[in-house]
Amino acid sequence: MPTEPHVYVDADACPVKPEAVKVAERHGLAVTFVANAWLQLPRAPRVRMQVVTGAFDAADDWIVEQVVAADVVVTADIPLASRCLKKGARVLGPAGKPFTADNIGNALATRELMSDLRAYGVGGGPPPFGPRDRSRFLEALELALREAKRHRAASNASSPTTPATAP
Repeated sequence: MPTEPHVYVDADACPVKPEAVKVAERHGLAVTFVANAWLQLPRAPRVRMQVVTGAFDAADDWIVEQVVAADVVVTADIPLASRCLKKGARVLGPAGKPFTADNIGNALATRELMSDLRAYGVGGGPPPFGPRDRSRFLEALELALREAKRHRAASNASSPTTPATAP
């Protein structure tokens, strides 16, 4: 298991790319932005761009294949959030709302309901993204990274080490 958590960002429509880098850099953590096409990203030593090709959900599938317990995923994609939670990751929406085992079922149900309503011409998209959302995200990511680092440190401390064998 890696010694430090990793931050994965579902980057295609993510409005908080610079904020994710800022907080991850403060913690000395790597950030991988995943998208279907190359995007301009903030420059930093631990920032990586992963371009995936193929199916509609190729970026989601790539993130799920990479993520391990205590990693942090930033996404507005509720089904992706659900898949990452099942692997033990911490998941945040770009407005700072954490997805958890306790709220993901309601989020999936609401997503389905809103999709049905939009099909009938009722409702619209999410509210505009604003400065309060950005501030909430910064605070939530800071908290998530602290928790992830604590969890990873505890996991590494409790994992059995193999003693060196004498020749």
